[in-house]
Amino acid sequence: MSTQQTGQPRNVSEGEAGQVAEEAREFGWQKPSFGKQLYLGDFQLGLIHPHPRPDEEAARRGEEFCDRMREFCETSVDGALIEREARIPDEVVKGLAAIGAFGMKIAPEYGGLGLTNLYYNRALIIAGSASPVLAALLSAHQSIGVPQPLALFGTDDQKQRYLPRCARGEVSAFLLTEPDVGSDPARLSTTATPSEDGSQYVLNGVKLWTTNGVIADLLVVMARVPKSEGHGGGITAFVVEGNAAGITVERRNAFMGLRGLENGLTRFHEVVVPATSLIGKEGQGLKIALTTLNTGRLSLPASCVAAGKVALKISREWSRERVQWGRPVGEHEAVATKISFIAATTYGLEAVVELSSQLADDKRNDIRIEAALAKLYCSEMGSRVVDELVQIRGGRGYETAESLAARGERGVPAEQMMRDMRINRIFEGSSEIMRLFIAREAVDAHLSAAGDLIEPGVATGQRARAAAKAGGFYAKWLPTLMTGEGQRPRAYSEFGPLAEYLRYVERASRKLARATFYGMARWQGKLERKQGFLGRIVDIGAELFAISAACSRAQLDATSGTDRGPVAFELAKVFCAQARQRAEELFTQLWHNTDAQDSALARHVLAGRYAWLEEGVIDPSIPGPWIASAEPGPSKETDVHRQIG
Repeated sequence: MSTQQTGQPRNVSEGEAGQVAEEAREFGWQKPSFGKQLYLGDFQLGLIHPHPRPDEEAARRGEEFCDRMREFCETSVDGALIEREARIPDEVVKGLAAIGAFGMKIAPEYGGLGLTNLYYNRALIIAGSASPVLAALLSAHQSIGVPQPLALFGTDDQKQRYLPRCARGEVSAFLLTEPDVGSDPARLSTTATPSEDGSQYVLNGVKLWTTNGVIADLLVVMARVPKSEGHGGGITAFVVEGNAAGITVERRNAFMGLRGLENGLTRFHEVVVPATSLIGKEGQGLKIALTTLNTGRLSLPASCVAAGKVALKISREWSRERVQWGRPVGEHEAVATKISFIAATTYGLEAVVELSSQLADDKRNDIRIEAALAKLYCSEMGSRVVDELVQIRGGRGYETAESLAARGERGVPAEQMMRDMRINRIFEGSSEIMRLFIAREAVDAHLSAAGDLIEPGVATGQRARAAAKAGGFYAKWLPTLMTGEGQRPRAYSEFGPLAEYLRYVERASRKLARATFYGMARWQGKLERKQGFLGRIVDIGAELFAISAACSRAQLDATSGTDRGPVAFELAKVFCAQARQRAEELFTQLWHNTDAQDSALARHVLAGRYAWLEEGVIDPSIPGPWIASAEPGPSKETDVHRQIG
């Protein structure tokens, strides 16, 4: 069989790369979206309030499993051991399988638990508090691994064949990234060459940062099918057996945090997979990946909530115990503001995750923007929370838990929390990529209305037609941004002390939409390059979404009959006040910033203009190329793949 092997990532132009990303998007909006309308200046509170609730049966099953997860983690998980040995013990993985943790999102007919997104993420919060690596293992397995893509795009035969295995505890992994291919999948070089009779494909290439890949029994692999007669080609998804002939796990990578993560470098050499292993159709790989992530991204924010809750507990207990200048440190304003931020932000993060999870469960809304906002916001704010915890703990925050325990103090892993948290702003879409993704979705209505009008090189007649279309859209839309409910003093009064913040969200939503329009008018087709401006637009929307989620959640808590009820409004009010202040600062920075100067200076730096500033130091880096060669071919390394026995 003839196979295609390409040694280096494909050279693609900026336009080609953009086209690949654009083609992978979900086109159109078949369901309502709170996030989409928020960016359009249309505050649709009714889409998120009253706060959605799970049905009684789903809640019963979810609570029962969360109780099992809590008991298992309390009795069988030693987070310090995982950190020390940089490995999850096999007995822990088997124990998780025994309680059904690998089948949380898999339907009961395939042997899974069929939990809702809400309870799946609550279970991940429990696991992530015991050890963030457990949450990473479980979420990589079923949020982006084999179960979710097959649930959405798999055939009945594929579901019957693979999902019961996943539910029993056979670990799955998702393989997209390559040594020189990260956020730009148009450069993907791993190939899947079809046989002449179309019955199978042959995979060749190298995949990097394969979370769970070192122990995976099943893989979702993204590979490029070459165009040929009868084959449209393009990036395509396959289910591949982890022990298939020709697969070599050449490295187990080591990281700053998440030290027990089974993440590796995997080589494919002449790996034969049957055509029945193809997920969806040829060329649908990226669309499958993005659609999977619409809900899959919510698992990472759950881990951030876990970190926030742990940080709150530690900061509360420590700040009452530690006395300086005659008073507990928590009573000094400099520390009190940090404790307030941790508590209020943790409430806000939990509100965002639970609301987004419930919206995903209801299936009545398009949540692509909400899930992306949750990932972006929780990873950014969660990082600030653990940073403040380290500062509150002072020197003890910088000391390892083992060192603290060795000298007789409580072994608080604050520095580990900071290391573990840092990756959340990078994987499953870095914060920078998430802002671009959300911005693209947020301006979709504008591009649909004025696409040809703002693009350079468009013929006069085509531009005239685009102008007429845009004129019709903006003639109806712009007047709606002038006045709204947020200007009525008693609007949203049912929210009591939180009403003022919902009025602010309504006004700020319209102001945000106007700013977006001004940016479109000013920069037109060049707007996509104004990443600083777009990033602030997205971040303002994230703050408005979080305020909305916190208000809706506080109303739910007030009627819950639990300990949360009487005090939830206190947390929500402070969170909303802090978020409003951040949003206002971002509004100012939209038009008053150093973006142009920064870009110019960066160009000079890259050109070596200031290389003299680097003199007087020694580069501590280990010598080697910036990006290792990933030439296809047989492996020359020892296979470090292992199966949980």
